[in-house]
Formats: sequence, structure tokens, C-alpha cells
Amino acid sequence: MFIFAFEKLEVWQESRLLVKEIYSITEQFPEKEKYGLISQIKRASVSVSSNLAEGASRTSLKDQAHFYQIAYSSLIEVLNQLILSVDLTFLSVEEYHKLRLHIEKISNQLNALRNAR
Repeated sequence: MFIFAFEKLEVWQESRLLVKEIYSITEQFPEKEKYGLISQIKRASVSVSSNLAEGASRTSLKDQAHFYQIAYSSLIEVLNQLILSVDLTFLSVEEYHKLRLHIEKISNQLNALRNAR
């Protein structure tokens, strides 16, 4: 089976794990948030990996950088939503810290990828 360039990116692989973590933790959020915060945080987390994939498919460095910047912005959006989730007591501080460490790792990888271009 052919492996696409984005599948080889460690940052993309980490972003997939983040999506799984986000989907898992939002299962414990209140049902009333199904179309609110849950939907938003899931979309933002999926956006990180999707924009990495789309950026890796672009041939110009400018286009790649654009999509990697969008991926970074979505990652920061996820972080903001996790902070709000703690504020709203949907997420424990311990779970938040674990997810934040993962976000920091992905952030560092994204910055390295952007700087390598």
C-alpha cells in the first residue's frame, strides 16, 4: 500500500492521537453540550490533522506554510476549549494537564515543521 507524505509526518501521527483523546474525554461532557462545546472541540482537533495532510500535499512552500499555520491555529483553539472545559467543570485539571502536554508536544513539532520550510 502506498503511503502518502503526510502519513509519514510525526506531527500528523501525534495529531491523530490527540483527536482520539479529545473524542474520548468529550464522552464525559454533559449531553447538553453535544452541539456546543463538544462539537466545536472535536472539529478543531480534526482540523489540526486535516490541515497537516492538506499542507503536505501542496507543492509550494508558501501553500504548505499556510496550511501548517492553520493547523497551529486550530491546535490553539483546542487548547482554549480545554481551558474553558476546566472552567465549566466538564474536565478535570489532571486530564487538562495531560492533554496540554500533548498539545505542547504537537505545537513544538508544528513549529519545527514550519521552520524547516
